[in-house]
Amino acid sequence: MRKIMKRNYKVLSLLLLLAFASCSFTTKTFDNPDKDKLLVQIITFVLERGHFDPIAMDDTFSEELYKDYIETLDPFKRYFLESDIKEFSRYKLELDDQLKATDVTFFNVTYSRLLQRISEAKEIYAEVLSTPFDYTIDETFNTDYDKDEYARNKKLLKERWRKQLKFSTLSNYDDIHIEEEQTKERDASYISKTETEIEKEAREATLKSLNIYFNDNIDDLKREEWFSIYVNAIVEEFDPHTYYLAPRNKEAFDMDMSGKLEGIGARLQKRMDYIKIVELISGGPAWRSKELDVEDIILKVKQEDEEFPIDIVGMRINDAIKYIKGPKGTKVTLTIKKVDGTIKDVVITRDVVELGETYAKSSVVEKEGKTFGLINLPKFYVDFNDYKNVNAAQDVKKEIERLKEEGIEGLVLDLRNNGGGSLPTVVDMAGLFIKEGPIVQVRSTGEKKEVLEDMDESISWDGPLVILVNELSASASEIMAAAMQDYKRAIVIGSKQTYGKGTVQNVYNLNDLVRNSTSGDLGALAFTTQKYYRINGGSVQLEGVQSDVEVPGRFSFIEVGEKEKDNPLPYDEITAADYKPWEYYFDYDKTIKKSKERMSANEQLKLIEENAKWVKSKIDETEVSLNYKMYKQDLEKNDEEGKKFNAISKYNTNLTFRSHGYEKNLFTQDTTDLQEKRERWHENLVKDVYVEEAINVLEDLKMSYPVKKVALNKRNKVKN
Repeated sequence: MRKIMKRNYKVLSLLLLLAFASCSFTTKTFDNPDKDKLLVQIITFVLERGHFDPIAMDDTFSEELYKDYIETLDPFKRYFLESDIKEFSRYKLELDDQLKATDVTFFNVTYSRLLQRISEAKEIYAEVLSTPFDYTIDETFNTDYDKDEYARNKKLLKERWRKQLKFSTLSNYDDIHIEEEQTKERDASYISKTETEIEKEAREATLKSLNIYFNDNIDDLKREEWFSIYVNAIVEEFDPHTYYLAPRNKEAFDMDMSGKLEGIGARLQKRMDYIKIVELISGGPAWRSKELDVEDIILKVKQEDEEFPIDIVGMRINDAIKYIKGPKGTKVTLTIKKVDGTIKDVVITRDVVELGETYAKSSVVEKEGKTFGLINLPKFYVDFNDYKNVNAAQDVKKEIERLKEEGIEGLVLDLRNNGGGSLPTVVDMAGLFIKEGPIVQVRSTGEKKEVLEDMDESISWDGPLVILVNELSASASEIMAAAMQDYKRAIVIGSKQTYGKGTVQNVYNLNDLVRNSTSGDLGALAFTTQKYYRINGGSVQLEGVQSDVEVPGRFSFIEVGEKEKDNPLPYDEITAADYKPWEYYFDYDKTIKKSKERMSANEQLKLIEENAKWVKSKIDETEVSLNYKMYKQDLEKNDEEGKKFNAISKYNTNLTFRSHGYEKNLFTQDTTDLQEKRERWHENLVKDVYVEEAINVLEDLKMSYPVKKVALNKRNKVKN
């Protein structure tokens, strides 16, 4: 399968190179050999000829690009004035023509004006923060910036800054108050700071944070880095998974793909002006803390040797990571905004995250004398330079064999929060559970569909199978779940639907398309080249995979998934592949019905659903009081309301989890605390209501032939 995908990529590369060569494009074709113009020319050329569903660069495109780019530059509407927007708007329907002519006038105009407004903003925030805030006044701040209009004049812009800064400083003000109270409790003789001192200290902390942000980050941005923002705005109009990698970002991308992970053990992503956690690395410091979750927003970062935190809202992700990362053993305090709107400080001790912790791992599950297996797969990883030895399918196969040695009667494959990965790997992995047949269909623009099949007749596991998913199970995870669902090989338990990403991307080095260039490194472009489809002909694009047994989760009422992205490709269908459903379950539908009945009566799930609704209600509350007394009351009210959901984390199943024999042997020679990591993982699994139901389903699934227990029988013969 890997050869198929590599062949497609080579064909695409050849077509682009031939087309580009026929145009004889080099840097010498321009009167002004400007790198920006060359980059625009190459990228528009590649997208028009290589993208799966290229869009017309017309007035509609121009208008959308204009709106999205301005919003990217100033999402909080704290720089541009209404007069700036009026001036910019004359380009609203001209951007398509500019791009075709490799004209970057619009960028030059907005770039020049933005630098001017940023310089003025530095004067504004310094002036605002030189005056004390009055936290006894009844006024509010709305965090829904989309509802704001651009300020009509500088006076109104300053007022907007004042409210934003007062809101930002309010959390510092509260932190100092809490610290004072705790110090007084520890030392009765301690002389507390006055209100005036506390208010001043809070403002100074905000001022320091902003100075660092502007002086060390914004001012250091080179023109080409601002231009890469414009380029990304252009390419993201095609779809949300097409993006430009500037030379500096390309290096970071390569490092990430190599699996080198360090710091707090979390993958971060920039969304608007916020830095969000999109993945926690199993076994890493953030994962071990048990205090961070996917979708948490990092607002501030404080080093252990510093008194005040740095506000990273609005900061470039590369700059924010500089503050978050650090030497092993050092501590960093992250101010986190949870999905329910609550804000808390989390102290993390940095560490090096072993690559192995991002790999597949398994556990033996025991229930009332019966033995089952669970395999957790964080991603569909692969090393194309060493495919036979390093890929998720191979590792899952090994874990299956080790679990079979324990005499398991059923298997759970946990794909929750698995964002996907290698397409060839998921094809190989699906083949572990069926004799042979199609796994996924792939289609490129203007070409016939290609059916990727499992050609290996061997089956690693032919017993009962359950797959766990949630709203963050995406791409390759969806292919796996969909294939097993279409074959009726597994019962899928989880969210109403998975993420809904049904597209395939390739990363193309733009330097390969230019001859005789003197413009330096042009970076790379990741762009959508294909869509994949289920073997039943349906796409997972937007719709995702619908679970056989739907259960509520923490994201049930939160807007996540492909549907919430800008410019997603549409859902569509193609003809079904030729496949034969699995025929060895004789109570498949009955088992699903029994599971749904259990889930509807499960008190833990009812509480989880109630919590999810409460979280959504908190997200919808965008009006924040700037009166400290009211602010504290709201915080205390949220804390009190949240206490009823503490029972969620106290839940315990009647399951027992342990490592298999192979892993136990590793414990005796391990130097990476593997045993401790597994024990902590098992502690979490004991509280997992979804795993509990997966085991119930495995118990209910009846095969039309007995599950093979060869390994177990062998052990019994040895004992006898």
